[in-house]
Amino acid sequence: MIKKILISQPKPASEKSPYYDIASDYGVELVFRPFIKVEGLTSKEFRSQKVSILNYTAVVFTSRHAIDNYFKLAKEMRLEIPEDMKYFCVTEQIALYIQKYVQYRKRKVFFGNTGKIVDLLPLMVKHKSEKYLIPMSDVHDNSTADLLDSKKLNHTECVMYRTVSNDFTEDEVKTFDYDMCVFFSPSGINAFVKTFGDTKNESVVVATFGPSTTKSAHDAGLKVVIEAPTPEFPSMTAALKNYLSKTK
Repeated sequence: MIKKILISQPKPASEKSPYYDIASDYGVELVFRPFIKVEGLTSKEFRSQKVSILNYTAVVFTSRHAIDNYFKLAKEMRLEIPEDMKYFCVTEQIALYIQKYVQYRKRKVFFGNTGKIVDLLPLMVKHKSEKYLIPMSDVHDNSTADLLDSKKLNHTECVMYRTVSNDFTEDEVKTFDYDMCVFFSPSGINAFVKTFGDTKNESVVVATFGPSTTKSAHDAGLKVVIEAPTPEFPSMTAALKNYLSKTK
């Protein structure tokens, strides 16, 4: 019987989040507690990559973290971002977030619909003369670079932020009484294993989002009962509702 679930993400900003419906409909307690956190590189660390932000005419943003750390580093290094800088974002939500730092103008902000770089490629190809800078996490592969190379775009990837473990306090470890943990990244799985080893493998079931997260959970010997997304359940909340409805 699932009574208490740990969601390894920050608490939703909106009270209309489907997670709150789950808590109400199925009588479960949801606790939002990230296992990982993002921290930006210092300007000194960034400079070691020998990348000059002002050498580029366009920036590709894949997350809000990328936006925050791009402008934070620019401010720390006392760089004034040109008014005509172009911004390419993987979703409209990320594009709108740019307003936190610069005036939003449609002529210089472009966005895709799927959240994937490949969806941005047609827009980027239309602006083939741009020099693209792509801020990334320390954990990434070469897929983005390969995609842009395939279209012969001028681009440079750079690390601006990293994912680190959001360590549990001694009290949190002692009072850990969850029936299920929900994970969204391999880093979250690694942080869980680092904290608890295999002491929770039998008592806690796990929900995972994304194939790499699922693989990490299985490799760690965790009991995975929900694997999302699937065609039937494209979101974690949909998959969670389905599971709870069957085990209630």
